[in-house]
Amino acid sequence: QAVAPLHPVAVQCQEAQVVVTVHRDLFGTGRLVRAADLTLGSAACLPVAQSAAESMVTFVAGLHECGSTLQMTPDSLIYKTSLSYKPVPSGNVIIVRTNAAVVPIECHYPRKSNVSSNAVRPTWAPFRSTLSAEERLMFSLRLMNDDWSTERLSNGFQLGESLHLQADVASGDHVPLRLFVDDCVATLSPDRNSSPRYALIDLSGCLVDGRSDDATSAFISPRPRQETLQFMVDAFKFAGDDRNLIYITCHLKVSPADQAPNPLNKACSFNKASSLWAPVEGTGDICSCCETGNCP
Repeated sequence: QAVAPLHPVAVQCQEAQVVVTVHRDLFGTGRLVRAADLTLGSAACLPVAQSAAESMVTFVAGLHECGSTLQMTPDSLIYKTSLSYKPVPSGNVIIVRTNAAVVPIECHYPRKSNVSSNAVRPTWAPFRSTLSAEERLMFSLRLMNDDWSTERLSNGFQLGESLHLQADVASGDHVPLRLFVDDCVATLSPDRNSSPRYALIDLSGCLVDGRSDDATSAFISPRPRQETLQFMVDAFKFAGDDRNLIYITCHLKVSPADQAPNPLNKACSFNKASSLWAPVEGTGDICSCCETGNCP
């Protein structure tokens, strides 16, 4: 987008680097922010240039630089970073007149492309199939928008809303796989073993949060495809804690798609209308251990 007060941050996703151009009228108020208060990424990289009129600030960074993170989806490579504005009082002044701000930045690159092999009929096993069998499976867990069509741009929620979580595995040239969420735990720090901790999914695929009286959390059935599993969790916070950041850590696993779900590989939700546990696929008896707690 053009750099203007209405669109003060412009991003160019190039082959090996990202170029971020910032209008110093960041808030569209006519008050220019200081270039020294602008940084890129968790490594706080500094700008490389300012325009002659000094109303524009430019950052240039390699896709892997400045603390950027890489996320892989079945179709895309997504490099994520952020532009940070942190106003610092100048001189002897002890007040600031603008809020700090963080602008998330993403560069999306397709992982797949079409090639023509009409003229080639190899009689040997392609090398990529051998290589793929040796690679680790690529799992992902994403927050999605309400209709599941795209990844959610914001990770902020109000109490009363629902989190739409989607787990995926990129199976490559492996045999067809079915994805399961073995467990999910919510904590106040990245350490899944820290305290307090709250289990959302437990017992090898039981969405135990849906058993709570005030929750409607459930797996989405049917699946959109075997290598994807979607589930909804009602937004929550830890009682007596004012922090507004919660970490959700999930353990994902796969089984062959032609293997019937069982008590070890299952996705079970609690149906309040029938007061019974029901699986996304498979027979209902595989969920009986969700109630007794005696799952493998």
